[in-house]
Amino acid sequence: MNTATSLTSEALSALRSRLPADAVLDSREDLIAYSFDGTAALHQLPSAVAFPKSTAEVQSILKWANSFRVPIVTRGSGTGLSGGSIPCPGCVVLCTVRMDRILEVDGANLTLLTEPGATTIQIAEAAASQGLFYPPDPGSMKISTIGGNVAENSGGLRGLKYGITRNYVMGLEMVLPDGEVLWTGNKCVKDVAGYSLRDLFIGSEGTLGIATKILLRLIPKPVAKKTMMATFNAMDQAAQTVSDIIAARIIPCTLEFLDRTTIHCVEDYAKVGLPLDCEALLLMETDGHPAVVGEEAAKMEELARRNGCMQVRVARDEAEAASLAAARRSAFSALARVAPTTILEDATVPRSELATMIRFVDTVARKHKLRIGTFGHMGDGNLHPTFLTDERNKEEMHRVELAFTEIFQEAIRLGGTITGEHGIGLAKKSFLPEFAGDAQMRVMRELKKALDPLYLLNPGKIFDPIPS
Repeated sequence: MNTATSLTSEALSALRSRLPADAVLDSREDLIAYSFDGTAALHQLPSAVAFPKSTAEVQSILKWANSFRVPIVTRGSGTGLSGGSIPCPGCVVLCTVRMDRILEVDGANLTLLTEPGATTIQIAEAAASQGLFYPPDPGSMKISTIGGNVAENSGGLRGLKYGITRNYVMGLEMVLPDGEVLWTGNKCVKDVAGYSLRDLFIGSEGTLGIATKILLRLIPKPVAKKTMMATFNAMDQAAQTVSDIIAARIIPCTLEFLDRTTIHCVEDYAKVGLPLDCEALLLMETDGHPAVVGEEAAKMEELARRNGCMQVRVARDEAEAASLAAARRSAFSALARVAPTTILEDATVPRSELATMIRFVDTVARKHKLRIGTFGHMGDGNLHPTFLTDERNKEEMHRVELAFTEIFQEAIRLGGTITGEHGIGLAKKSFLPEFAGDAQMRVMRELKKALDPLYLLNPGKIFDPIPS
């Protein structure tokens, strides 16, 4: 564990004077819990942790940071998987979990206004209580905060049909690095006045500002849903089934896959009755009008059987559907039980290249003598090759790094991207220049410098500062 750089007594006293007595932590024992996120092998103690409860307190913290030139790293629940909320040396972590109020559900305009510390599941449940639907559903939705979802532009199992977090953010209250408050967006469905600053902040990983209120778009809840699971002897058969489903102009709300390693780990962990004699499993779900749901489910089953599936299991009721979905949602937790260190990665390729990419991951695993379980969002080409390793084994970790490099380079070669939903953070910033190119890197750095000239917000994430 890297040691923390202490704040001066003057700086710490000034910070404490701006917040309630229980809102600042600085003892080593308390700081350890905020020294890491969901990313393996990355750790750094902060100097302190602050827990604001209002926009005004966030402003006050940032004004203090400007006065004392202290970096600020914003954090929600710490579920990120790219090192985006890992502290930097000498920083104060600004943790938003106490800003957790859902302020309004507006049924007339189909919107929800919330503070950033509300969890994704709380957002979904608040919408459902009014007969409405908030579709984004990252795997960590029970504990991830909506502020973190916005900062990372999170995806989820329903991304194929319904899109990602960006598609549901209508407005943001942002506190800028100097403490000024900016509101961008509104409840209007159409608004093209000026630059879309809202879209600039979404996915910026806490490097440009801190969201203190978030206005979300809701949609009517689907009337019907049908969930199915198909098993295959070969991953190519599953990939071809996905291609055929999309070619048939069917856009399921969920189209997920697990490979053999992941299936065995999930069944050992969750005991949901998954078959263990297959190489690939597809979780398929359609929703909407009952007649359409019935037709689409029948067609997907037909296409799966046409591609040689071993079995199609149709959920009999909502409980069984939830059990099948839980099998996919528990993939990361199940794999994490197998080895001391679990590194969940995130590469995305065009759907037409899915089978090629999955075979490449298997080849890389054999080449570097590593154990990898692969699962993910087959419907949108987003793969999660998950390395089961031990960060104490330096030689093995070196092989993991080599494998990562090859996987990301292959994703780029196939027309894909180095991250579909986890973000860049610390873990992937060395790969970004090759993917983005010189012009994109220059523009991103200039935007950062314009909004945060002192480099106080999440410094060192996504890219390093412009050399002086």
